[in-house]
Amino acid sequence: MKMIALFVTTAALTLAQAPQLPKTLPNKGMIHRLDPRLDAILAPDAKIEVIASGFAWCEGPVWVSKRRGWGEDALLFSDIPRNSVMKWSPSNAGITLFAKPSGYTGVVDYGAEPGSNGLTLDPQGRLVLFQHGDRRVARLEKDGGMRTLVDNYQGKRLNSPNDGAFHSNGSLYFTDPPYGLPNREKDPRRELDHFGVYRLAPDGKLTLLTKEMTRPNGIAFSPDEKTLYVAQSDPDAAIWKAFPVNADGTLGASKVIFDSTDAVKKGWPGLPDGLKVDAKGNIFASGPGGIYIFGPDYKLLGRIETYERTSNAAWGDDGSTLYMTTDMFVTRIKTKTKGAGW
Repeated sequence: MKMIALFVTTAALTLAQAPQLPKTLPNKGMIHRLDPRLDAILAPDAKIEVIASGFAWCEGPVWVSKRRGWGEDALLFSDIPRNSVMKWSPSNAGITLFAKPSGYTGVVDYGAEPGSNGLTLDPQGRLVLFQHGDRRVARLEKDGGMRTLVDNYQGKRLNSPNDGAFHSNGSLYFTDPPYGLPNREKDPRRELDHFGVYRLAPDGKLTLLTKEMTRPNGIAFSPDEKTLYVAQSDPDAAIWKAFPVNADGTLGASKVIFDSTDAVKKGWPGLPDGLKVDAKGNIFASGPGGIYIFGPDYKLLGRIETYERTSNAAWGDDGSTLYMTTDMFVTRIKTKTKGAGW
């Protein structure tokens, strides 16, 4: 699949240019081990490596590869304030601008976070973007254009789609908090009275699955797709929930699997945000202080402590490297596991 950048500006190109990485990468952070089971996931000498820096606010990493129809293996990620999707290529160890604009195509100022947030691939390997400024979920087409997948619920515009996960049947589950609105929940442009979790069916039907979460954010399925995990980035209720997925695609009663509100109150940087799952059902969830690693039984096994607000993560390389967007940095860590679906 050949992709091209959209409406690239000279200023953006200058911003995106970066020197090649040194042969020895700097390390950042530490591993906090709380359960012996973590040793089967992260080796004792595992290091957090910084592969790129200098961004405004990184989000939504996704690995694209030749096996999914792309021309090369690379990491794509959003720089939300700069309304850009960036690309890190291991082949030349450099950063380039992939797409701009990434989330807002308007002509007036649209707040501090107008760009795309989460990025994912659909079952056909096409890039899907959750766009703040345009308030829609869009797909990047082969000719470089954006196709709207959904931008409203029952005729009312979405708030600012944040993150999503595809079910194997082609349905897209996604979250819609207020973070992309210039004045967030108080923005006069807001049309919905809730912040929802939705299911977009392959036939285009949009279903509101729940509006019980105050700030739904990161989202992922268990490997067997029987459970949907959703992060809530509310500083007063910084939690992760698990929802059973019913046969018709709707959700059952939720269960709180972990509450990190105390860590937020202590001043640890970040909130529950993006999350990913490995093939064994372990959950890697960004939260206060870094990436929380939960076992399939939801017990906290440890944390990858990044010392930064950590927004999201993605599996890459052969599926065993966890790439993380940590504020202005992009980092990675080698694991002893592989992501679900690899």
